[in-house]
Amino acid sequence: MAEKLKVTLVKSPIGAVPKQRKTVEALGLSKLHKTVELPDNDAVRGMIWHVKHLVKVEEV
Repeated sequence: MAEKLKVTLVKSPIGAVPKQRKTVEALGLSKLHKTVELPDNDAVRGMIWHVKHLVKVEEV
């Protein structure tokens, strides 16, 4: 596993389920095409899995 993950918001969470909107916000993503680097652990991977249709993930 990589040490960090680069997560980018590529689709708007406006039409998403409220829980998914909160997950995107908890990942630190507020605007389209914003990118954040997060640690590669099970908690973060679980959050990404729930919103995988809204984000793009790269291993760093």
